[in-house]
Amino acid sequence: MTKPLPRKIAVMGAGSWGTTFAKVLADSVADQEIPVQIWARRDDAANEINERHTNSRYLRETKLPANISASSNQREVLEGADLVVLAIPSQSLRRELAVFKKYFEPEAVLLSLMKGLERGTDLRMSEVIAEVTQFPEDRVAVLSGPNLAMEIAREQPTASVVACSDGETAQWIAELCSAPYFRPYTNDDVLGVELGGIVKNIIALAVGMCDGMGMGDNTKSTVITRGLAETTRLVLSLGGRLDTLAGLSGLGDLVATCSSSLSRNNTAGRLLGQGLFLDEVNDRMSQTAEGIKSARAVFDLARAHEVEMPITEAVVMVLEGSLSVENMAARLLSRELKSEGEQN
Repeated sequence: MTKPLPRKIAVMGAGSWGTTFAKVLADSVADQEIPVQIWARRDDAANEINERHTNSRYLRETKLPANISASSNQREVLEGADLVVLAIPSQSLRRELAVFKKYFEPEAVLLSLMKGLERGTDLRMSEVIAEVTQFPEDRVAVLSGPNLAMEIAREQPTASVVACSDGETAQWIAELCSAPYFRPYTNDDVLGVELGGIVKNIIALAVGMCDGMGMGDNTKSTVITRGLAETTRLVLSLGGRLDTLAGLSGLGDLVATCSSSLSRNNTAGRLLGQGLFLDEVNDRMSQTAEGIKSARAVFDLARAHEVEMPITEAVVMVLEGSLSVENMAARLLSRELKSEGEQN
């Protein structure tokens, strides 16, 4: 049975990716006259979206479609929304959901754009959503892929992955976000899609550090390739699939995030590589670099499952001050020699 079109779509979060994905949705459903409403924390951000159809803090002068509106009132945004897109910092998700859930429609579908593990619990965002809301897994989905917000806002062609345990739900969401410049694929490996999107941020920090220290393409290629290897080890150990890591939410997202100057995590790593302290990096960043927040949780998860992740471990040590950026390469290169195909 085909799911009916949503009466309304709510996007909770007016940062660069939340606003950009709202644009994707609005462009996709424009002919069906489905309203898309963004929840913004600040009144001035909501007013700018409503009056100027821009979100200049994050997307400069990109014009937003006419069927997008915004409000700082959570109830107003969520009431009547059959699809709710969650695009807030991962470490504040549990706290925000405690408020949001009071206004969710009983049969709403929740879509996570967030890429992080919750510190303290090591839960993926879909797991936090399910735990707090008690929504069944067939109404909780995630989206991941090579999704650099500014490029998509400029309507440069890209593809992504919608993952849900229920294929019909994944297909329903994919149809709602299929814009002329945005191609969604579907997948039922939620764990693999989420973890690929989480770990790539940590690898991008490492690649950024290499950039900041002036290292060349050989070094960065090595980090990306071995980063994919350790991500794959973790995903497989937890029950995810190899083909997921070879796809858009694995290799595709990793390459984009590690290679682009638009990547927040690459930028943060580059600043660390240039000698800035972590507090100084955070002060300079207008948005959260999720790899900084999730690195320790990912490493703890890997250690709990006896998965060796040397690049992640080195990044954690740099972030926590027990290893200098300058000594990170020496630590990685001094590891025991082994076959490339060994699992640890």
